[in-house]
Amino acid sequence: MKETIVVALIGMIGSLLGSLGGIVASSRLTNYRLEQLEKRVEAHNNLISRTYDLEAKDKVFEEKLHAVSGKIEAIENRIVN
Repeated sequence: MKETIVVALIGMIGSLLGSLGGIVASSRLTNYRLEQLEKRVEAHNNLISRTYDLEAKDKVFEEKLHAVSGKIEAIENRIVN
């Protein structure tokens, strides 16, 4: 009877260690994947921020181009007239 109890205890300890090892490995993998996802999200957010900056600069350049075009037309009109 004692042998049966010892074998059961050894089996229980082995099962506990195996389960804990699986939990730790799964937790590490999940943390790693979360870190990688955070890096990708940060890169995406950086890209979006840069896109907004470029769009703002583009609007300023369009306004300047429109103003310069108006000045060129005025000069051309003076030359023609």
